[in-house]
Amino acid sequence: MINLNIFLSYLNKLYPNAHCELNYSNDYELLIAIMLSAQTTDKAVNKVTEVLFKRFQTLNELNNATKEEIQGCIYRLGMSDVKSKNIKEIARILIEKYNSKVPNDEEELLSLPGVGNKTKNCFLAEMYHLPFLAVDTHVQRISKRLNIASENNSVKEIESKLLKLIPQEKTILVNHQLISFGRNICKAKKPLCDDCEMKKYCLYFKNIAHQ
Repeated sequence: MINLNIFLSYLNKLYPNAHCELNYSNDYELLIAIMLSAQTTDKAVNKVTEVLFKRFQTLNELNNATKEEIQGCIYRLGMSDVKSKNIKEIARILIEKYNSKVPNDEEELLSLPGVGNKTKNCFLAEMYHLPFLAVDTHVQRISKRLNIASENNSVKEIESKLLKLIPQEKTILVNHQLISFGRNICKAKKPLCDDCEMKKYCLYFKNIAHQ
């Protein structure tokens, strides 16, 4: 396994100011933006949320909108039918059950439609600066290539391993750094191995070097 201090120093050099790239102005906008980001890019999400939150400027307006009206704002994203239904239902639940505020309790967050563990962790880390780690496809790929996790590890197992290794006060920053590293260098297809200082520790690079 790679010496994590070496890797973290490298990430700090590459992405010293890594941060959440989703645009939002309040708690429910952040939650919806994270939920919409599944299987798409932050840039694509920002384009549709600009339209969505301009047309429906409050939770009440989202709640009163039809699913079709919401879907008309987000149709460019994948799974827009399911996501628009979830947005409308989230608006209703937040108004009726949580006084129009997004709960900060893990179980209550997970009870909301369309909110899974990754969305929950992203939200709590960004909104409340709590040391939660969101393991997306980038974090999974990097962890396995650098032998931090094994190929058969689940998302929860990878999350647990990383949380034990990363200093708690750096969890949020490192999470964003890992995502940036996965997007820009350690890509799923055609990773930029020649540009990566971590290639000598990388199982993927060792495999392709011997082909």
